Amino acid sequence: MASDLDTDTAQAHAMFRSFDGMEGVPDLAALPQRKRTLQDVFGAVYPGVIVALTIGTAATWLSQHYGAPVMLFSLLIGMAFHFLHEEGRCVAGIEFSSKAILRLGVALLGARVTAAQIISLGPAPILMVIGGVVSTVGLGLLLAPRLGRSRAFGVLSGGAVAICGASAALAIASVLPRTKDSERDTILTVVTVTALSTVAMILYPILAHKLGLTDSQAGVFLGGTIHDVAQVVGAGVSFSPAAGDVATYVKLLRVAMLAPVVFGISIVAARSSAGAGAGKIPMPPMFLIGFAALVAVNSLGFIPKPVGAFTKDFSSWCLVTAIAALGMKTSFKDVAAVGWRPIAMMVAETAWICVFVLTAVLLSR
Repeated sequence: MASDLDTDTAQAHAMFRSFDGMEGVPDLAALPQRKRTLQDVFGAVYPGVIVALTIGTAATWLSQHYGAPVMLFSLLIGMAFHFLHEEGRCVAGIEFSSKAILRLGVALLGARVTAAQIISLGPAPILMVIGGVVSTVGLGLLLAPRLGRSRAFGVLSGGAVAICGASAALAIASVLPRTKDSERDTILTVVTVTALSTVAMILYPILAHKLGLTDSQAGVFLGGTIHDVAQVVGAGVSFSPAAGDVATYVKLLRVAMLAPVVFGISIVAARSSAGAGAGKIPMPPMFLIGFAALVAVNSLGFIPKPVGAFTKDFSSWCLVTAIAALGMKTSFKDVAAVGWRPIAMMVAETAWICVFVLTAVLLSR
């Protein structure tokens, strides 16, 4: 007889299918009645969390002894254990680590940032983010029919690349008209954008060093181009702690674009097709609200230095653990199994936002 700890793969993934699940909160309605208690949820997620934490600890040791970025070690070691995310008791914990622990780590970064630091960046990053989001979604709409894809896929892929990767893909998919290919397109977008974001996390800091970008310029470049929050933070911190702070702020500006973009898509979809756009408009992500709240508290000087130091260290451990989990979720095999056109389309969108942001950064010198 299977025990309560024998987590079924499909059930574990179902825990995180809702929009709330994108913030790492399990959808308890998807669980059997006997798994509705906090103790049972903990029993479901702790194996995967321990694996991710162990990989993060090993990566930290290697980084301290060999001088390479801890995020890169955590990612690469995690990818070697991808099989743990395919089935078994670790699946739920890996999902939890890559979502809840990630969001907690990013939110706690707000304790390191003040309003003065944000104001010092000026209005240029805000204008750059808006321009990057609008132009990337527009590029998706332009390329989709030329590559044999629907315009809905162009909006879906462009929004995922421009805003915040997989989370944006799921939010946008919830308000697009439903077709027989909707689920396939969403899965394809999530897998591809995650793989591209992982590659960008490794290559973009190297490019920033080669171009001689300052910490602030590198932060704007990394935060304005890489798709997923975890990889942005990882890439920024691997360049420098200061660049990590700037990259986080710029990335959160992109995340803040999610609600207005999804709202606009839902309106267009509702007007163009009867019954379309019935999905709910998502609220701003909770980790963004937490980040902003901590920035406000820190700006007012309410966070004591010992608490701030502990928060910084705890946040770093959360992010290393989340990166390990994201590595375990990365599968290039799934990407290789689909046709080249949608992948080429998303590569083009990724290249476009990279060139757009990098040009803006270089012109601001």
